[in-house]
Amino acid sequence: MNKHALDTIDYIVFFVYFLIVSGYGIWVYRRKTGHDGTLEGDSKDYFLAEGSLTWWAIGSSLIASNISAEQFVGMSGSGFKMGLAIATYEWMAAITLVIVAVFFIPVYLKNHIFTMPQFLNQRYNGTVAMIMAIFWLALYVVVNLTSILYLGAIAISSIAGLNLDFCLYALAAFAVIITLGGMKVIGFTDVIQVFFLILGGLATTYLALNLVAEHYGSSGVINGFNLMTQNAGDHFQMIFKKDNPNFIDLPGLTVLLGGMWIVNLNYWGCNQYITQRALGADLPTARGGILFAAFLKLLMPVIVVLPGIAAYVLYKQDVFGAAEFGAGADLNPDRAYPVLLNILPVGLKGLSFAALTAAVVASLAGKANSIATIFTLDVYKKVINPEASEKKLVNVGKITVVVAMVLGVLIAPHLGIDKKGGFQYIQEYTGFVSPGIFAMFILGFFWKRTTSTAALFATVGGFLLSVMFKFLPNYVDLKFLAPLGFAVPNADGVYEIPFLDRMGFVFVICVVMMVLISLFETSRGVKTNGLEVDRSMFKTTPGFAIGAMAIVAILTTLYTIYW
Repeated sequence: MNKHALDTIDYIVFFVYFLIVSGYGIWVYRRKTGHDGTLEGDSKDYFLAEGSLTWWAIGSSLIASNISAEQFVGMSGSGFKMGLAIATYEWMAAITLVIVAVFFIPVYLKNHIFTMPQFLNQRYNGTVAMIMAIFWLALYVVVNLTSILYLGAIAISSIAGLNLDFCLYALAAFAVIITLGGMKVIGFTDVIQVFFLILGGLATTYLALNLVAEHYGSSGVINGFNLMTQNAGDHFQMIFKKDNPNFIDLPGLTVLLGGMWIVNLNYWGCNQYITQRALGADLPTARGGILFAAFLKLLMPVIVVLPGIAAYVLYKQDVFGAAEFGAGADLNPDRAYPVLLNILPVGLKGLSFAALTAAVVASLAGKANSIATIFTLDVYKKVINPEASEKKLVNVGKITVVVAMVLGVLIAPHLGIDKKGGFQYIQEYTGFVSPGIFAMFILGFFWKRTTSTAALFATVGGFLLSVMFKFLPNYVDLKFLAPLGFAVPNADGVYEIPFLDRMGFVFVICVVMMVLISLFETSRGVKTNGLEVDRSMFKTTPGFAIGAMAIVAILTTLYTIYW
């Protein structure tokens, strides 16, 4: 049998997964509709599942929406290339989620904020909100939706031996089925998606580590892990030194003290795609769900990074030939996860295939729902049809889901996504806008004197500064920054600033300029719209505090062991 294909048993396992998810989604949908099929709730119920999601559904949905082909394929590829250090994106996200639960979510809920453009309109003005609404819609459709679709289709096609276009259309259709039921259906079906994602992911990790052990004449995952640490010791370092060839991607202590915080705080705290899961709940439920997601984040590197390291060890032992990964300049680390899946035994391959599909579909559904939410509540209702009924808003949201997915399918094949690299490229690309947006949000939260002009500077100026720092090495020799670790030579020998450090520099500049602009304007009588914030909002329950301390203790232990 062709190893780049699924056996009958694998298809049976996959279709069982498909039927369970679809059937459960239909059951949840029918429970919240009347016999005539009309929604009993309003637009907030459809887009946010207001008051419906439990803490475990919120936590599962956060992880299901976050983990996609970007992690399974891209992060496994980074594990193959640079090792456990890439897990910093997942492990630092765990502590970031705790911060978001304590300081960000209370502000959103206290001020009845349901979308990110609504926050900008309420805190700044309609101009800032509309500019960012259009920007987010374009970013979500053209960049995020297309990337998830195409990378997912490529991975599934390479594993199942199916036509790429068919995989693209099938993923889009499956995601639409889930998304049209609204956030409640997405939230509760994500619980099943996460179950398959974790079960199938752990099965792949188990087999990968066992393969390493068997290659060296042993058996068992513990022996396999120990053999990996012995034969690829350089792949088990969390903090890179300046002479490490991967320092430009993960520049030393920046992953603990610098730009990594901006990446995570912006993604988990200022992103409609993510925060939407918690905005329809009360504060204790939202915090419980986010804490649950933080614990799941600690597990993710076991599922998406260790298989990549195992593939690297086996590749170095010539278990996989150049036909699978390429060689020399053509070596493609992003092949690590698909290659491992293709050598799994029958049945387990179907389970892992279902896990990958679950990750992609859940991310697509979450992204499409966020696109529909922003367009319907922040563009359609405010500009096109302010008098629209609740039923009309829900129908517009459903149409938006379909249109966004069709656009994604049409655009994705023409962007060259498969030729631009995996996880690291996506992080750098989004890093062009993250510092300015995060500066605008963080000052908007906690400094009432921040003005709308300052917010516009952060949005536009932050992007322009990121572009400037990116291309600065073409005009200025940055070697003088090398002793500080803020510049390293690239493949062409040109010294450039690692993108995580660039994000840190841009963020600091944006904050300083926003403070100066705001002080100047308020001294001349410009009024601002401060949010309702008081210290009592940030108090947590003893249970949450214990969970948060456990996460800090686990992370401290992990970084101490693998420093």
